[in-house]
Amino acid sequence: MTTTPSLAPELQTAIPGPRSRALAVRLAAVESANVTCLEPAPVFWERAQGANVWDVDGNRFVDLGGAFGVANVGHAHPRVTAAIREQSDRLLHGMGDVHPPACKVELLEALCRRFPGGGPARAILGSSGSDALESALKTAILETGRAGVIAFEGGYHGLSLGALDLTWRADFRDPFDERLAHQTRFARFGDADDVLRIADEWGGAVGAVVVEPIQGRGGERVPPQGFLSALRELCDHRGWLLIADEIYTGFGRTGRMFACEHEGVVPDLLCVGKGLASGMPISACVGRAAVMDAWPASKGEALHTQTFLGHPLGCAAALASLTVLDDEKLVENAAALGEAALDWLRQRLTGCDAVRDVRGLGLMLGVECTSGARAADAAAKALGRGVIVLPSGDDGSVLSITPPLSIERDTLLDALEVLAECLS
Repeated sequence: MTTTPSLAPELQTAIPGPRSRALAVRLAAVESANVTCLEPAPVFWERAQGANVWDVDGNRFVDLGGAFGVANVGHAHPRVTAAIREQSDRLLHGMGDVHPPACKVELLEALCRRFPGGGPARAILGSSGSDALESALKTAILETGRAGVIAFEGGYHGLSLGALDLTWRADFRDPFDERLAHQTRFARFGDADDVLRIADEWGGAVGAVVVEPIQGRGGERVPPQGFLSALRELCDHRGWLLIADEIYTGFGRTGRMFACEHEGVVPDLLCVGKGLASGMPISACVGRAAVMDAWPASKGEALHTQTFLGHPLGCAAALASLTVLDDEKLVENAAALGEAALDWLRQRLTGCDAVRDVRGLGLMLGVECTSGARAADAAAKALGRGVIVLPSGDDGSVLSITPPLSIERDTLLDALEVLAECLS
């Protein structure tokens, strides 16, 4: 391991501290009120390393959320930050779809080599998870000629208008309902028979099925074994594309490079982001070459692009992060440590009145509480003791545990003990 060992929490002030509270006041004056929840005031981060975060008041935390699962190889991994520095000295920005940076080619090659199943693949880069889903939706309609998509209850695929149509929660969709395509129907997660029922009721509109192999923001929901295989068989039989949204689960999070590989399933399109670059905003839609070739060749104007396509710093960070995953065997670490942590949590929380379920795979774990209020209370208490954990699930009742894959066993178990005590 080349990272600095993680440290236990160390608090200098009450949480949030005075500088964080002052920054909350300043932020309220300049940011849209919808963006950052300021009641209660958050802690404002100043720096991070490994599994630790320091706020502006000098308080040190253990980050059990991995910054929404982004800090895959750890915060500010030295090989990732070195790659960013070196790239910034050479080229800060390129013309991604006209005169591309060379590192864009290297990253696309690396992603296509890792495509599940190992067959020929092509990719479209983006900047966010929503970008990757937008690319997948456009690819699906070009390939099948059908706009209809079946997604799943509890699913979250982003908030851009195309991806928002796939996102389950009505509180996200309803304010923008008049702008949505209304080309999505929702099936029960984990139930392939329900997918077939909905498709038959809908008629011939379906072109694709979009699924998170494990739901992230939906509450770390793990489907029954065989669900993904059943979807693959159904899509093959009906001529639909299978789109795997692995924005959260990709790059080792569940103990395999991609979560669909637990069942040996090869999707038609694979959406990745978050942990791809361990801190830089970059994403991709990677697909089977035969499907991606539905896109026409560019004649000078791309049908789908953006100014920062294949941004050099993002590409450099992603290449370094992928190398770290391999060299430090972090995928294997996620599998072994995640299994140990899940067993520990289940034993430790047995009989806890606040807990309904403990579940997960790899280092994507969830503690389902009896209510959203119980989860929020435990998260606030944990933060006050130097452990960062966030609620997930439609009603906020699940405590989401997605730490950096590089976190040490003792650091993780000590932080989980804090969380368990906050649930008592």
